[in-house]
Amino acid sequence: MRKLFSSDPHNRDNSLVKQVLAGDNSAFAEIISLYERRIRAMGYSFFKNSADTDDFVQDVFLRVYTKLKSFRGDSQFSTWLTRVAYNTAINSKNRRTEYASLSENFDMLDTDYGPEEQQLRRLTAEAVNLAIKELPQTYGICLDMYFFYDFAYNEISVITGLPVNTIKSNVFRAKKILKIKLEEFSGDNCD
Repeated sequence: MRKLFSSDPHNRDNSLVKQVLAGDNSAFAEIISLYERRIRAMGYSFFKNSADTDDFVQDVFLRVYTKLKSFRGDSQFSTWLTRVAYNTAINSKNRRTEYASLSENFDMLDTDYGPEEQQLRRLTAEAVNLAIKELPQTYGICLDMYFFYDFAYNEISVITGLPVNTIKSNVFRAKKILKIKLEEFSGDNCD
């Protein structure tokens, strides 16, 4: 088992990249094990099925491996990797607007609650998912990366190529739209 010099993900990733560039393929296997889940989740958001997602994950890691020399270290490796994945997905979809939010897989249900509370949580999750689907695609992507992937605005900017202020504006507008939609939902269900 490989011993890395730091528990800091940035240093760990930089060390793995150097090892891969030096010819250590087991270091690349380690990169895959660290990031496959994130890339798979993104792929499923775009492709909505396992077969296409599997192909996407394989394509992303093949691209990362072949382009690893171009990683300059200006951003964190995870941000660079996610940008490669995002661009791969966008190119694969031929810029069609079939992005599905990761929030669709976000389960708010908890078996510790009674049947009424579970039903209320289920309805709330459905309302949130429906409201997110109605957002403009760029709003949904920015909101998804911010809340579900936990990326900072500057990381989303690197991944999407959008300016930071545009991303902030998209997230703000998306939250405002969601608030209005959820208030409408709440009002409709209180009658």
